Amino acid sequence: MIKTMKDAERDAVLHVADLMVAAAKTAPKGSGRDTIEACVLTGEDKDKLADAMRKLGQKFNEEFIIRDAGNVDGSHCVVIIGCRSTPFGLNNCHMCGFENCGEMKKAGTNCVFNVTDLGIAVGSAISVAADHRIDNRVLYSAGKGAIEMGCLSKDVKICYGVPLGAASKSIYFDRGPGSVLF
Repeated sequence: MIKTMKDAERDAVLHVADLMVAAAKTAPKGSGRDTIEACVLTGEDKDKLADAMRKLGQKFNEEFIIRDAGNVDGSHCVVIIGCRSTPFGLNNCHMCGFENCGEMKKAGTNCVFNVTDLGIAVGSAISVAADHRIDNRVLYSAGKGAIEMGCLSKDVKICYGVPLGAASKSIYFDRGPGSVLF
């Protein structure tokens, strides 16, 4: 059997996506508590994400979200990484700007530890993509679309999407409408 270059590229990207999820899960945590969730979207689920992003772009009148949806269309898959909103129950932290975790939760905001851990997890994951020379870009817009779709648990209020591809020139830079890999 001859495996085409196109098939090998797709398989490599999907393999790296799995490694990225593992890297996000095993990334250091600021408090030792794990609030990180992740998944990989391919096929119809990836298409649904792009559609959700287009709807958000229209709803918020934000062209960049619609442009980013085109990048999702042109990608092999999208890694979604988020964090559950889990206050730690501290009475003396104040790092979020509130008196305590109870006040923070009442305000509907997010624990600074959770958000910091998310940043570490995303950085760890994209370093895996970089180490394997897989094109990627961290997208707030894809994370927002993933939340709208319910890709992760209902406790996840913040997440990012990282579309992945392999091409002779990355579609995630010098982006214009209709950037695609295949």
